[in-house]
Amino acid sequence: MITHHLNDNLLMAYSAGSLPEAFNLVVATHISVCDDCRARLAGFDALGGALMEDDEADLAEDSLANVMARIKSGAATAKPAPKPRDPVLPSPLVDAIGGGLDAVQWRPVGGGVRQAILRTSDKASARLLHIPAGAAVPDHGHQGLELTLVLQGAFRDEEARFARGDVEIATQDTQHTPIAEPGADCICLAATDAPLKFRAILPRLAQPFLRI
Repeated sequence: MITHHLNDNLLMAYSAGSLPEAFNLVVATHISVCDDCRARLAGFDALGGALMEDDEADLAEDSLANVMARIKSGAATAKPAPKPRDPVLPSPLVDAIGGGLDAVQWRPVGGGVRQAILRTSDKASARLLHIPAGAAVPDHGHQGLELTLVLQGAFRDEEARFARGDVEIATQDTQHTPIAEPGADCICLAATDAPLKFRAILPRLAQPFLRI
């Protein structure tokens, strides 16, 4: 059961198309597995559509005719073959990676933790994190916003427990040490718009090379 959801500000920004690509990926992946947030997003989409209807726009008289002509002249296309489902990665993430978990190119970052930086715009970064069961991410704070979506396993920090489908929203007020729970290794999708603030010297020295 998902207990940690996206807030209204994030859902409204996603609906309006104003989030950086990395955060869009986290939101899209979360709502693909969360009925609650998907329903709330539909409400914001409907509100945005109503506002657009109220906004007067000048269109050429033949706009509708041109659109219908293009539709009729378009060649019929075969339905694409159904994409294979990955047991860990939801479909928006599979689409972004170009494959399932076996297609992820992991790189070690220390302490048994691995990461895979995903290709997004430079306004924010997105990465997959593979944290061995029982391992901890070094104590750190945040200079901006970080969204962390759990895809497998679970982790705890000083505030709460986060399991599959849960999203942790960390801000500049958040200082924590996430620890993966025993059992399955923890796999997360994380997006940040600013570097983390590590307390220990070794993580700070490695930070420029790991791009975190």
